[in-house]
Amino acid sequence: MNKPAGPTRRDAGRMVLGALLGFAPAGCALHPDAIPAIERGPDRFREAAAPAAWPNPEWWRGFGSVELDRLMRRIASENLDLAAAAARVRQAEATARVAGSTLLPTISSGGNARRSQTGSGNPSATSYDISLAASYELDVWGLNRNTYESARLSAVATRYALGTTLMTAEASVANTYFTILEARNALRIQEANLNAARRVLNVIRQQVAAGTATGLDLAQQETVVAQQEAAVPPLRQSVSQNVATLAVLVGLAPVQLDILGEGFEGLDVPSPSPGLPSALLARRPDVLQAEASLASAGANTAAARAALLPSFTLSAQGGFTAALIGTLLRPEAQFYSLAASVAQTIFDNGGLRGRVELARAQQEELVIVYRQTILNALADVESALAALRETTEQEALLAEAERRAARAYNISEEQLRGGVINLITLLSTQTTLFTARRNLSTGRRNRFQAAVGLFRALGGGWGASAAAVPSPTLVEVAR
Repeated sequence: MNKPAGPTRRDAGRMVLGALLGFAPAGCALHPDAIPAIERGPDRFREAAAPAAWPNPEWWRGFGSVELDRLMRRIASENLDLAAAAARVRQAEATARVAGSTLLPTISSGGNARRSQTGSGNPSATSYDISLAASYELDVWGLNRNTYESARLSAVATRYALGTTLMTAEASVANTYFTILEARNALRIQEANLNAARRVLNVIRQQVAAGTATGLDLAQQETVVAQQEAAVPPLRQSVSQNVATLAVLVGLAPVQLDILGEGFEGLDVPSPSPGLPSALLARRPDVLQAEASLASAGANTAAARAALLPSFTLSAQGGFTAALIGTLLRPEAQFYSLAASVAQTIFDNGGLRGRVELARAQQEELVIVYRQTILNALADVESALAALRETTEQEALLAEAERRAARAYNISEEQLRGGVINLITLLSTQTTLFTARRNLSTGRRNRFQAAVGLFRALGGGWGASAAAVPSPTLVEVAR
């Protein structure tokens, strides 16, 4: 009677796989918790009145400064904060690839040639073998899938962080540039104030020589001149320091950067306007970063829970082994092995459960961070809208005050020459004019910087479509 044929290698593999899968009911993988619902926010901005006018990607062009355009083009490739953020994006994406490698089997190959001898006088033995091995951990509970998902979402959050870095760098360049313009404008004003003070000093000296003014009058005006002279060095220092700061922002040494702008003449102040608050949240990379970080924490919590459950591993090896290399590939030289294993942590002094609690606590923290980021984004826009509106009105009032102070000073200087008024009246109008000029310069800078603040609050040129950009390079990633 013939013996029944034994199972083939394929049958054996199927039996091992079937036995292992028998332990895993369908749908038993653990899934991350859903992101908690956020309370419905406002349907409008309190400070918004105009129709929606979201910033363009190159929002700074609205100021009409060719020099500012040139500086912004440089930060796209030369800003070191952006370069570091782009490197962090690449690190996070590489980490996600590492985490995703466990989702597929690991396959390796090898070959050996051995010569051995057991005892003196015995003949030596030679053997050759080549083999192919594979191992795979069945992701029954979703441990590997959730670990990969957590790493992937963390990489997404890092890309959004690059968008936030881009917004910050662009706003810093614009604000620093306008600070330089204001300092140079203030320096010109201060030099004009100094010339006016010296002009009055010459008049008083003539009057002292003629006996119509006293030494006290002369000393008072000399004090005014000295005070105006002392105000010049701090302004030059401000220009130098801010040029150095701007140089670092665009990736240059301070000596390599020349700023030609001398003031705000010929520049405009654009006025973007927000749309719906819900649209704002899709434009702000910090909000989307917080959301991605929260989702990553949810996947990490699911992975920590899955680590409490048993793990199942399949492994297989096959190849050829022979004593002579010429017979290595013959059918009788074949060999194979199949193995299946299961492992369960029985006691680790609460280590795995502690990791679950840690992941849950981190997820709870990120829920709070997510909500706070949304509120901060809404508050940023309200504050920026109010700042632009009020600084615009303030600049107009300061300009009117400066015109009136200049008219009063011109009249008083003529009257002093004619001997109609005394020096005290002139000093009063002179001080008022000098202060009005400086206040107007500062107010104009504040208005420009308020516009920059509004652009930044509205998400700058960054848009929700940035998440779909696959290339992890500097600005191309962030936009």
